[in-house]
Amino acid sequence: MVWALFISMCLTIFLFLLGISLLKRPVDEQYREKKSRSFPEMLKDANQALKNMLIRKKKPGKKRNSLQEQLSIAGVLAKPEEFTIFRWMFAVIAAGVLHLVMGNMMMLLIGFLAGFVFPMVWLKGKQKKRIKAFNDGLPGMITSIIGSLRAGFGFLQALQMVARESYPPIKDEVELVLKSLQYGTSMDDALLEWKRRMPSAELGLLVDAIIIQRQSGGNLAYLLDKILETNRARTKIENQIKTLTAQGKLSGLIISLLPIGLGILIFIINPEYISTLFTNPIGMLMLGVAGVGFIIGFIFVRKITTIEV
Repeated sequence: MVWALFISMCLTIFLFLLGISLLKRPVDEQYREKKSRSFPEMLKDANQALKNMLIRKKKPGKKRNSLQEQLSIAGVLAKPEEFTIFRWMFAVIAAGVLHLVMGNMMMLLIGFLAGFVFPMVWLKGKQKKRIKAFNDGLPGMITSIIGSLRAGFGFLQALQMVARESYPPIKDEVELVLKSLQYGTSMDDALLEWKRRMPSAELGLLVDAIIIQRQSGGNLAYLLDKILETNRARTKIENQIKTLTAQGKLSGLIISLLPIGLGILIFIINPEYISTLFTNPIGMLMLGVAGVGFIIGFIFVRKITTIEV
């Protein structure tokens, strides 16, 4: 049954892509007579149609949150349509495995939802990890640029030196800037695109300062030195805030996990006593209310203990 469901889901996705390809075909009868399209061409058109659906252009005044940009921020070398198909396939597999282990139709739905949401949670984690690694390496990059400028090199040469000597993700981002310059993009536009591509407050401050200096003139090395001091002071304050709020975060986590741990302990000691919660409608309602309260309380504790600098 599980494999039949898995195969049916795969066929549904395939027929969906094929249907998009057919809808994209022109209706002109003369075109149909002149050229008969092969199956690989139809599949290619379906792939392109899915890509056009996933990659949406940013509207003015709205944040950039398309899947392509999220993959770029996370440093994941996958196309949006590939990642979307992976989400559907992972959801089907998770649903089948959970249903096979638990033997419950409700677990089939829960496994599908969990498998569909988990790739996005993983992607968000990759984004946060990469942005943090970028911010940690930013002071070293600024120091290298300052040293190159004081040695008599230009700003472009300083970026090339950073690309040769630094490590990812700094190396990858600087190489993208240099590649954009090689394709004919101006320095200001390349820096602004870098700022939009990497959502880092420290990088935004650096890019704004460089662009203003290029327009008004001045000592760029001295300006970058002041920005470096500002970033270090900001990092110091952030570390102090993390230290002061660590106790509140830990207390909120322990209080949130305490009911779950207690329920597991009671289930181990006396399964019949707590099984009523999972079989009786009132018990299931109580579990639902408790789950909603758990989520709301966890969000409130995180909001209270999260202080932006």
